[in-house]
Amino acid sequence: MRVVFIGFVVAIVFGGGTTKADFTIGEPVNLGPMINTSVEDGGPSISADGLSLYFYDFFKGLGNGTLKIAKRENVEDPWGEAVCFEPPYNYGASPCISVDELSIYIDAAGSGGGDIFVSKRPTVSDPWGQPENLGPSVNSSFLDLGASISADDLELYFGSLRPGGSGDWDIYVTTRASVSAAWDTAVNLGPTVNSSSFDGQPCLSPDGLTLFISSSRSGGYGDWDIWMSTRVTRDAPWGEPVNLGPSINTWAGEGEPSISTGGRTLYFSDWMTPRPGGFGKIDIWQAPIEPVVDLNGDGIVDSADMCIMVDHWGTDNSLCDIGPMPWGDGIVDVQDLIVLAEHLFEEFPPVE
Repeated sequence: MRVVFIGFVVAIVFGGGTTKADFTIGEPVNLGPMINTSVEDGGPSISADGLSLYFYDFFKGLGNGTLKIAKRENVEDPWGEAVCFEPPYNYGASPCISVDELSIYIDAAGSGGGDIFVSKRPTVSDPWGQPENLGPSVNSSFLDLGASISADDLELYFGSLRPGGSGDWDIYVTTRASVSAAWDTAVNLGPTVNSSSFDGQPCLSPDGLTLFISSSRSGGYGDWDIWMSTRVTRDAPWGEPVNLGPSINTWAGEGEPSISTGGRTLYFSDWMTPRPGGFGKIDIWQAPIEPVVDLNGDGIVDSADMCIMVDHWGTDNSLCDIGPMPWGDGIVDVQDLIVLAEHLFEEFPPVE
């Protein structure tokens, strides 16, 4: 796929540290007719192994969404035809699958008009259990939707229309001490992440250091855009969100992000996109994300780039911090060396 955007340098200062990210975003590709239909298909959630895609389908835009799943044998294979969840537990929207694929968080009708529920199953071969409302520590008497669960199942991010935030919808987080413990009272992420406009549909990266969100805040390209916020550690505050740029975002609406385990593929929903190749009002797309590995910009990844990385070993140098996620993790170490080694002797257009 042709790389069309070599985005930017994200520089965010968090109380005590600075993190940056240099990466490229490739051209988005529609997931095709096995996933998308002539109606509304959205809310993708990719499994940890990359072999299952969970999403919703709003038939003619009416009523609750229908949960669907598509599978493939290998991450390089095309998706098989999506099928609906078996009734009676096939309703809901904006699914978020846990790492072990034994819990799925969904939006469904609740006390506030829309609440977050969780459905569980003993093994991946068993049917899903009855969805259970997460209760008043998470849900309010207002709309609470679009959950994202952390890899360790101890943090849950979601959007809420409840009062007391920065303006319109805001992003909240609830935590728990263990997977068997109750969820604590949800707290607002605050004005650094939230704006006076819509902020919701969060997606937490597998390492817990990047939060992708949908937002209609100023500085975007159209209706809703996808933005990202990062933090140095799991205990550090979130930095100011940065727009993913015109490779992903258009004058139409882009949202409901979902990131693959290695951070190399972004799945998202696109509303009435101006891009060619769509099927319905809402479609699901994917775009590749790659780190910038030609560190000296001479057109080839070789020993010179290795030397640059060694010279910055143990620092937070943004140029060399390229792993394990494309945007790095705040320190130049063996994770970055592994990523560089994967691209040794590849040629790139030199940086002008």
